[in-house]
Amino acid sequence: MSTHGSTLDVPELTQRLLAQAYGLGFDAAGIASLGEPATVSAFEAWRAAGMHGSMAWLDGTGATLRGDTRRPHPGATHAIVVAASYGGRAPSGPVARYARGDDYHVVLRERVRELHHWLERTLGRPVNARPYVDSGPLLERDLAQRAGLGWFGKNTMLITPQAGAFLFLASLLVELDLEPSAPFEADRCGRCTRCLDACPTGALVEPRVLDARRCISYLTIEHRDAIPEPLRASFGGLIYGCDICNDVCPWNERFTREPSLPSLAPRMGFPASDDVAEIRAFARTLCVMSAAEYADTFRGSAIKRAKLWMLQRNACIALGNVGTAADLPVLEALCTHEHPLVREHAKWACERVGAMDRQ
Repeated sequence: MSTHGSTLDVPELTQRLLAQAYGLGFDAAGIASLGEPATVSAFEAWRAAGMHGSMAWLDGTGATLRGDTRRPHPGATHAIVVAASYGGRAPSGPVARYARGDDYHVVLRERVRELHHWLERTLGRPVNARPYVDSGPLLERDLAQRAGLGWFGKNTMLITPQAGAFLFLASLLVELDLEPSAPFEADRCGRCTRCLDACPTGALVEPRVLDARRCISYLTIEHRDAIPEPLRASFGGLIYGCDICNDVCPWNERFTREPSLPSLAPRMGFPASDDVAEIRAFARTLCVMSAAEYADTFRGSAIKRAKLWMLQRNACIALGNVGTAADLPVLEALCTHEHPLVREHAKWACERVGAMDRQ
């Protein structure tokens, strides 16, 4: 392959590109040719069953674009797919591990853009490319499996031998001739069903099928309505997201590592364990937080995916499950909150704490 500033052939360029990805701090990297995802029929069946809940961006144009990885960025022929660990060794807590550091969308997008700039410098010409970090119409885990990064666990997460499943995926879609990596064909879950058995709300209805409508992560982060009352007691002290199905995975026990990039390390201020006293204190902080405090506290954090009223709704459920009479003043104050869903969940929590206190 001849370019204005380079005479690299395709295999050599591919090898150097992957080496550069590792040099930027990614835990895994591979190349996938673009086309129809192998899991597109499963995705369509999942949507048809309504298991995506209220995530409307997965319908219509969003579904059409996800049906072929050549569609989101015209001209693109290949994807450089990378993964970065966000640290599965940290203790569990009320906030899922992925949201405790700086916003991964920003962190990884900057790194992937560096990869794009490296390509252009190396080839001595512009390269038509676009980075995607969990914000575009791609079936990212399918693309990662095609690029050889790992396999689909029974909890639907991609598991990679380099870093387990506590990882972020990102892609650079490029119009460039590259040598595809060998897909990861093995299924190493065997007969293990720990993730399915551990899910407190029964969201994993069968291996590799997640009903988002019952998933704590979806309900606390994406769902803009009332949390179904029959599920609330199963949340325990969880406030934003859930790591349970990953926590119990034997492969995560073996593969997981510390965050690969410093900015993905946990920030100060998030409970560092599932200690009930810490959870209650964090929940109360959210309950009394103002809009200005919310904006300042979570600036540059992925946790802002949930609005303040949603975090307060979730905090009410946590206090309803693990709170004591000492938390009632905060909950009672929220019974007059301006948002009707916060009021409803605060009243539920008051009744729960009051009933437990009378026992």
